Amino acid sequence: MNARRGFVPEDTENFGEEALPVLRRASSQISWLLEEGYDAKSASVFVGNHFLLSERQRLAIVRSIGIKAELLMRRDSQRALSELSGQKVWVDGFNEIITLEVLLSRSPLFRGMDGCIRDLASLRGTYRLIPETDGAILLLLTALQQAGAEKAVILLDEPVSNSGRLKTRIAELGEKIPMDLDILIFRGVDRALWDKDFVITSDSVILDHCKGWVNLTEKIAEREQAKVLQVW
Repeated sequence: MNARRGFVPEDTENFGEEALPVLRRASSQISWLLEEGYDAKSASVFVGNHFLLSERQRLAIVRSIGIKAELLMRRDSQRALSELSGQKVWVDGFNEIITLEVLLSRSPLFRGMDGCIRDLASLRGTYRLIPETDGAILLLLTALQQAGAEKAVILLDEPVSNSGRLKTRIAELGEKIPMDLDILIFRGVDRALWDKDFVITSDSVILDHCKGWVNLTEKIAEREQAKVLQVW
């Protein structure tokens, strides 16, 4: 069974070379509307209808762009990868692992205006382990270990299906990595990370609240030579 995380057959056309110039023009107009105070949904519907964009194209744009004030705040709170050395880091587990599964599945990845790498998986509370899960976990843990993190706390959303199975698998693979590891199944992961520093996530809401974050996924994508699209 083809278990490519975050991919549908239409993506080949949605994000092909011919589509990208149109997406970038649409992004420019949606960004202008956001700066003028329009909400993202209204702006993406209005501009998306004009350019005849698919739902996934609109989603890719909305997940990639942001208003200047938000982008400046994220830039100011971003920590360099070198600052992870000796630190306790907090990982938005599903957010990070799913994106790395998408990377290994060679499904579309997008670089946002804030530098974060995002995907279109949109699991909405349902999750199952796939052949790429082990590789994604190892990419995450190895990157943290190589960056010198002293301890990693990985938070998994309690309402999401198979969170227990994922916790078990992270723990099993974590035995191979010489790093202190704590895996918690937690209700309300987003809010739990709001007051934390050295957070690993691409979730916009968390980025806008946390004390500091590290763009670990971008570094992993560079090392893996993953193709990352820019639609803005």
